[in-house]
Amino acid sequence: MGEVEEGRDPRIRMWGPVCHAVALLLGPYAEVVLHDPQTDQVLEIWNPMTARGPGDPSLLGELDDLEPSAQDVFGPYEKLLVDGRRLTSVSSVLRDAQGRPSAVLCINLDRTPLEQAAAVLSAFGAPTVQRPEPLFEQDWSERIQHIIGSYVRETGRPVERMTRQDRLAVLGRLDEARVFAVRRAAPVIAGALRVSRSTVYGLLAELRSTNVKD
Repeated sequence: MGEVEEGRDPRIRMWGPVCHAVALLLGPYAEVVLHDPQTDQVLEIWNPMTARGPGDPSLLGELDDLEPSAQDVFGPYEKLLVDGRRLTSVSSVLRDAQGRPSAVLCINLDRTPLEQAAAVLSAFGAPTVQRPEPLFEQDWSERIQHIIGSYVRETGRPVERMTRQDRLAVLGRLDEARVFAVRRAAPVIAGALRVSRSTVYGLLAELRSTNVKD
């Protein structure tokens, strides 16, 4: 073991544990490569996604066409494998104690799992058809939930953070939908808005009085 370590490139001994740690963290979806910028060859590779290995050409010339995103850092940028997989890549120049480029670390992340997950979430979030109102016009509790929920989504304020004006606006919508014509609606509305029934009746009276004056 000691002889093997002594025979390894000192750059691999220095940065290999970091490369190995990144490869372990990102699992099978990331390829980590340490390059020699002097010989333009691969020094070592972890989780290889292709058949290349140590000693193969690095082809670091691709970095010449990129603007650095930070000091000695290039990317993230996109690459493609021959099988069509898209990679997000980032490369960093590692310098020695004298500030000279000693190695280039590249991390290539396979975006396939992310794209598949995004497709699944997008399918779940696809627009639904307009709800058939005749099916819900008799379900006054459903109408209450729908009206209050719509207001919450529009304003971004949950029920517990509603102001007095918010509650007046919601009660106005419920009144227009004739929900209060149902005898048992007020307690349900009070519970949904997390206020007392007396508060609901008081706000409703204020709302109707204002509407009459207008």
